[in-house]
Amino acid sequence: MAEVAHTPQLRKIRQAVVLLGAALLSACAVVPRDAGPPPPPPATATPRPTSPRPITPALPEDSARHRVALLVPLSGANAAVGRSLANATQLALLDLRNERVRITNYDTSGGAAAAAQRAIDEGAQLILGPLLAEDVRAVTPIARAARVPVLSFSNDTSVAGNGAYLLGYAPTQSIERVVDYARGTGITDFAGLVPAGTYGERASTAFLRAVEGAGGRVTGMQTYDRSAGSITAAVGRLTRASPFQAVLIADSAGTASLAVPALKRSAGASARVLGTELWNADTGIGGNAALNGAWFASVSNTLYRQYAGKYRARFGTAPYRLSSLGYDAVLLTVRIARDWRVGDRFPENRLTDRDGFAGLDGAFRFGRDGIAERALEVQEIRSGATVTVSPAPAGFGGR
Repeated sequence: MAEVAHTPQLRKIRQAVVLLGAALLSACAVVPRDAGPPPPPPATATPRPTSPRPITPALPEDSARHRVALLVPLSGANAAVGRSLANATQLALLDLRNERVRITNYDTSGGAAAAAQRAIDEGAQLILGPLLAEDVRAVTPIARAARVPVLSFSNDTSVAGNGAYLLGYAPTQSIERVVDYARGTGITDFAGLVPAGTYGERASTAFLRAVEGAGGRVTGMQTYDRSAGSITAAVGRLTRASPFQAVLIADSAGTASLAVPALKRSAGASARVLGTELWNADTGIGGNAALNGAWFASVSNTLYRQYAGKYRARFGTAPYRLSSLGYDAVLLTVRIARDWRVGDRFPENRLTDRDGFAGLDGAFRFGRDGIAERALEVQEIRSGATVTVSPAPAGFGGR
């Protein structure tokens, strides 16, 4: 065994061990009466006071990426739709391998205004969402005061403007598109079936203007309250009026299919049925035999089908149809972010580029009114499938 040198440091350590052993033995021994008071305990160093750690903000510091807020319902009745939109934005960032934009989710179920204020306080320079029109109304003044644009997923055109831009599918555009297509096939006489309520009122106004603009005429218009009896009665009133060659049913595909049997039993049996953008949300519409031969205008589903497959593979469930709006909002943001310096305000003027943007749902651009103008196609329900009979234009060509 090698001999260890007895260094001064080692001698001190051994002395300390000897002293410690002696102290332990003395603790077990009987102390005589005249031994005197025990020695005082060894002095210990007083611990230095430590200052509390600084409170960090809710979000970590991030000076290399743009702060973008996603305002959607993540709890409550619309939570499933909100989560689908949130998943879509995450998928878009992954697909783009983007490192310049960070999206933070904020739940609007507890109050959209509070969610927007929190997002702005935490540095958001752009808001994606909200989903509902009433939430857009609550958020817009707060965002406008902070000069933060809002890209909403609503389709209620009454809330657009003043810094709020609508990505939602506006019924006016789908009605105009399908009416123009029908007029181009030689149809001149149109009729309409619209539900009672705000959507029906806006659809009927759009329908009247579209037919007039296309050089046709509306021979009749009836409203119903969405019950089977009310729809049948409305069809009866419509067919007893002047004849028509096409009838717009401004409702979901399921509700429209309730009206078709009554139409076929009446004088409108040969009339072409027209639908709205609502039909595109029905994934099984091609198999709805009652609507065979009907036309409707909507965004293209070509890229959406690929997206839906990737979404299902990643999240284990099918996406909501309008979740593509979340994906496209990220595509738009990332495109603009190429020329958006970190720390600067979002360049809102870029949103109204005349050439528009491309997304899963095709080409779109924002007008001065803040409403997304979309390139729509016309589809026909035919033998268990939907067939494109008039493709959407690839862009706007400077229009």
